[in-house]
Amino acid sequence: MKIKKQLGMGIISAALGISLIGGGTFAYFSDTETTENTFAAGTLDLAAEPTEIINVENIKPGDSMIRTFELQNNGSLDIDRVFLDTEYTVDDAEGNNSEDFGEHIEVEFLYNVDKLDEVVFSTTLAELREMTPEAVGEHALNPILGEGLPTGDFDDLVVKFNFVDNGEDQNEFQGDTLNLEWTFTATQTD
Repeated sequence: MKIKKQLGMGIISAALGISLIGGGTFAYFSDTETTENTFAAGTLDLAAEPTEIINVENIKPGDSMIRTFELQNNGSLDIDRVFLDTEYTVDDAEGNNSEDFGEHIEVEFLYNVDKLDEVVFSTTLAELREMTPEAVGEHALNPILGEGLPTGDFDDLVVKFNFVDNGEDQNEFQGDTLNLEWTFTATQTD
């Protein structure tokens, strides 16, 4: 019986040890805290005022028109660079154009209202259309905007359009209409 007693005491001791180990792993203090987080993306909102830059009739070779409009940053992020894409169509009144009317319209980007004689960049509409928006931004817009356009800020963009008088017969453009579309694209700062 002595062996049975020792064996029984061993089993009871083992069961007690296992229950203490098992019970000990669940007998601790704990606390939980949940946090709520939000990631809200900023906005880039470039606006141009007015949206119609130029609308003239009855122009002739040698005419020039200066137009001013504002580029505005109405978003919540600073604008680093502005790019410009140029598209246009020509309505040929007589169907007799052998040349592109856009080759005869010169565009001069000027510094601002105070310095209208200082040309930043000059090209024709035809050449402007062939340039990448990034190249136009680099040559024409970035020198004017400088360090970009901070949130809530605006900058004037002054453009002079010249119907170039090349001293030759330009009768093929009589009655023609050139419809110009400029698309500005803004990128954020780093």
